[in-house]
Amino acid sequence: MKSFLPSAFVVDRDPNRCIQCKVCVNQCTFDVHYFDEDEGVVKAREENCVGCHRCVAFCPTNALTIRRNPLEYRSNANWTSETIEDIFKQAETGGMLLTGMGNDKGHKNYWDHLLLNASQVTNPSIDPLREPMELGTYIGRKPDRVEFDTSGKLKEPLPPQVKIETPIMFAAMSYGAVSLNVQQSLARAATELGTLWNTGEGGLHPSLRQYADNTIVQVASGRFGVHSEYLRNARIVEIKIGQGAKPGIGGHLPGEKVSAEVSRTRMIPQGTDALSPAPHHDIYSIEDLRQLIYAIKEATNYEKPVSVKIAAVHNVAAIASGMVRAGADMIVIDGLKGATGAAPKAIRDNVGIPIELALAAVDTRLRQEGIRNLASVVASGGFRSSGDVAKAIALGADAVNIGTAALIALGCHVCQQCHTGKCTWGICTSNPALTKRINPEIGAQRVVNLVRGWSLEIKDMLGGMGVNAIESLRGNRLHLRAIGLTEGEMEALGVKMAGT
Repeated sequence: MKSFLPSAFVVDRDPNRCIQCKVCVNQCTFDVHYFDEDEGVVKAREENCVGCHRCVAFCPTNALTIRRNPLEYRSNANWTSETIEDIFKQAETGGMLLTGMGNDKGHKNYWDHLLLNASQVTNPSIDPLREPMELGTYIGRKPDRVEFDTSGKLKEPLPPQVKIETPIMFAAMSYGAVSLNVQQSLARAATELGTLWNTGEGGLHPSLRQYADNTIVQVASGRFGVHSEYLRNARIVEIKIGQGAKPGIGGHLPGEKVSAEVSRTRMIPQGTDALSPAPHHDIYSIEDLRQLIYAIKEATNYEKPVSVKIAAVHNVAAIASGMVRAGADMIVIDGLKGATGAAPKAIRDNVGIPIELALAAVDTRLRQEGIRNLASVVASGGFRSSGDVAKAIALGADAVNIGTAALIALGCHVCQQCHTGKCTWGICTSNPALTKRINPEIGAQRVVNLVRGWSLEIKDMLGGMGVNAIESLRGNRLHLRAIGLTEGEMEALGVKMAGT
């Protein structure tokens, strides 16, 4: 069938610079560049280009430029080029459109409409270079009160707590969705930083068991790779109900990415799609969730906090309340801009709500019910900078998860082809020839550098606010002011207008 789709990108090759070295041919996994034997020159199949820039980065003579195809459709606000091309694709395939990464629509990003307060004369700022600044926080359930007996010993043991040295953790990215070298990079980085990384729903590769003290393992609806040893090789166990990129539809790892090693770790047949059902088939109520939470606690001798991850949806506050009462020690809320390795485009673009609104709603509800201390709240989905992190904590988060930002630190150019398994940067692939493009030692150092840089910036912002501990910022919305928001939006976020 003849495709009506135009090339998305144009490949400009400078003939005066190109030395026909074929580096671009060897680096491109989408068969864009090829050597024409008859003419003795390298050419391009522009229709295959996804804009990953691998060829540009590795061209030794800077002979290549990738740019958007300037071809334009007749201007129509309703029938945009993206809409037309999506229809072309479905007319050719008859299937759902899959995509990777998070929502790329122009929805309002509320972090850009929130500003942080700063101290001046009456409440002086703090110099983080000369005075201690505490970024550490404890993840887990905090009791209403602590009682001691006459000998000074605790009457009841404290619930399990996990201290992280920075309020930044790594989001769930499963083995298969990303390569083993990516997981090794994140695990090493988490260990060096004193924070946590998350296996996602793909099980735990044996080589990563050494990082157990900095590992969160997931129990998803498909139960991939879940067994008793898996639960023991973790600091926190997380029940995954949903994720921001595809709320309510479960998980999907295309069979092209299920290699022999991935199949062994996930305990599924090689080459078959790994489909997590939309619901857990043993959870149809908060009471059912409570049973699973306490089954996991029993299986881990009540030594590990149990987390529950959900997508940000309109009734997220009520759901979070039920989860806390069901015994969850940590709640992870994944917002609209949360990324994924593969999701139906229709779901990613139309389902869910922004993390900012969901986080504010959950923190407010738990405080109103007097149960905020019974669980840590972690925000996830689209965090781009230290400023976003600080604002999330002021809105009520104990910590945040970063996923896409960590992958960009490893080299990701957000070309949104994660679901194909052809990632030119060796990130979202199981192809051995491609996965070696990520060196775990170098990758870990790049991620460590990113988080350390953000942490230093957060300390600077705290000092500017006259605050010397991240705990003093958590949920303190008086440190936030809004610009360009409606009264309704400010009410939902619980913040005041700038200047008031």
